[in-house]
Amino acid sequence: METPRQRARSGEDKARRRHDLLNAAYEIAARTSVRELMLSQVTAAVGLDPSALRRYFSSREELLLELAETRGLAWAERLCAELGDGRRRTREELAHSLTSTLAADPVLCDLLTHVPLSLEGGVDIERARSFKTKAFEAHHTMSRALADASDELGVMEARTVLAAATALAGNLWQLSHPTPTLAALYEQVPEWGHVALHFGPTLEYILGVVLLGLTAPGHPEPPDWSMLEST
Repeated sequence: METPRQRARSGEDKARRRHDLLNAAYEIAARTSVRELMLSQVTAAVGLDPSALRRYFSSREELLLELAETRGLAWAERLCAELGDGRRRTREELAHSLTSTLAADPVLCDLLTHVPLSLEGGVDIERARSFKTKAFEAHHTMSRALADASDELGVMEARTVLAAATALAGNLWQLSHPTPTLAALYEQVPEWGHVALHFGPTLEYILGVVLLGLTAPGHPEPPDWSMLEST
């Protein structure tokens, strides 16, 4: 039996412990799913007594929200690095870049469903504020990178594409990674799982259609999201 680690006392030790917990959560979610991840698995992976987790994360939601934050920022870095060579991309190339950089991180794709569903609302308001601040900054950075890599997209159109990419990726990831019950059902009725089980090609195709619509002559102008009132 592994001996529990000693309590982290310095700020550096605590930061390292949080990093270890996040890495463990990522590895477990990659092997199973975000839905199935349990805190006891995470603490066991780093040799930490379960009761000590509260010193680093107040809840499962806070742990997973921080994981979503770090993985989302990493996606922004990947996308901006891929598009940052100054070359103009076609619609098809932009759809491919969005899809490939998302698909490179399966756990992020899984988390995209859980963030608005339960994680953001499961933490205190200051943690939610911090998450939203970083998420919007990354969104604006990626929007600018997409617009700069295209002769047809403005920043507002790029924001629309990103909104579609994250919404679709979250939904399609869940569909393409069914529970055992649904997997058995798709084996019995293959036509029901035909589209659902092809995450990358489906996402890339739909994003290509979105980009085509946004760059077509006479397309509706994207709304100015900052000016819309809550309803």
